Amino acid sequence: MKFLHISDLHIGKRVNEFSMIEDQKYILRQIKEIALEKQVDAVMIAGDIYDKPVPSAEAVQLFDQFLTELADCGKKVFAVSGNHDSAERIAFGAQLMSSREVYVSPVYDGTVKYVTCQDAYGELCIWLLPFIRPAAVRHAWRNMAEEAGMENVIRNMQTDSETMMEDVGGTKQDLTQEDDVETVETYQDALQYVVTHMPVDASKRNILVAHQFVTGASRCESEEISVGGLDQIEAGVFDVFDYVALGHIHSPQHIGRETLRYCGTPLKYSFSEAEQQKSVVVMEIKEKGDVLIEKVPLKPLRNLRKIRGTYMELMSKDFYEGTDTGDYLQITLTDEEDVPDGMAKLRTVYPNLMQLVYDNSRTRQSRQVEVTERVEQKSEMELFEEFYEIQNNQPMSEDQQNFVKSLLEELKSV
Repeated sequence: MKFLHISDLHIGKRVNEFSMIEDQKYILRQIKEIALEKQVDAVMIAGDIYDKPVPSAEAVQLFDQFLTELADCGKKVFAVSGNHDSAERIAFGAQLMSSREVYVSPVYDGTVKYVTCQDAYGELCIWLLPFIRPAAVRHAWRNMAEEAGMENVIRNMQTDSETMMEDVGGTKQDLTQEDDVETVETYQDALQYVVTHMPVDASKRNILVAHQFVTGASRCESEEISVGGLDQIEAGVFDVFDYVALGHIHSPQHIGRETLRYCGTPLKYSFSEAEQQKSVVVMEIKEKGDVLIEKVPLKPLRNLRKIRGTYMELMSKDFYEGTDTGDYLQITLTDEEDVPDGMAKLRTVYPNLMQLVYDNSRTRQSRQVEVTERVEQKSEMELFEEFYEIQNNQPMSEDQQNFVKSLLEELKSV
């Protein structure tokens, strides 16, 4: 079978207050044309379909149109929710969509959904793993224990473990002692626990669609950063899978083996990505162990790039003539003095100017001071608020802020 691997669409995203919806419409049409041109059998979408857990109506309509057009062309779809998505919203209508061969990950409940396909080489399993947090794993398995009774759960876990360990050539564990879900604290623990309890038959071909941060991946500014690298997962967790279609990291790359791969975002969402060539991955799996990979470049409606020079240089027709002045731009002015109303003046030539920065003796000195003082200037409350928003994709409520303030005050008084 042949697959198209995409991820991190972030439909509905705004970059520096510019809506990217028209650019996203353009690139999704291009992705559909690539799927047709390359004659893929299915499209894998590895999370962060939307930019927000509650997407706009326009964003939902665009994704619905994309899925409908793929289904109308006879392309299967395998999609999982990412950390920016609401898993419940992505899973809505899953049974109905599956009738059109559009398969989406359910909310994690202790099991991982998979779809079995047949081709000339036999059976192929596609596993759909939504973005997983340690708390979600503990919660799901506690619920399973409560519903089934601890004795039955332990018995089933032991049976599944024996089968699993035989398949992957591992060492059988005593799940009643060593595999206690209450020991799941880190993302590494969580993914190890989840994958260990997936009934993967390693003698068959297996593809995993997932949305996690694998240790060693190169990040960029448009991604959420987990404090202290708490979200990192070792690549070895995924060794049982023939291909791992990953999302979450915005730069296209593979980690270790060629078949453990991030396809990256289809569009540039920060100026740290300005020099990247965005692409999609076409992956064909034949016999087990025989995987072919092709990167297909994408051409955006508007490029996102950087230019620099003095104000007079950049406003000179000789400088911009023959260039696409409608691109999304970060302009760095090297003038020693600020240009009054510089943003508005530059936009008469460069209408999609997103950022205006200065690089001169004054700003270079200021940046040195800022780096050393940035963390020291923040209070404990400000640091906690930033950490909370990173972890939960939303700011703290007023009640939560008041509770944390009282807790911090109590700790200081001890």
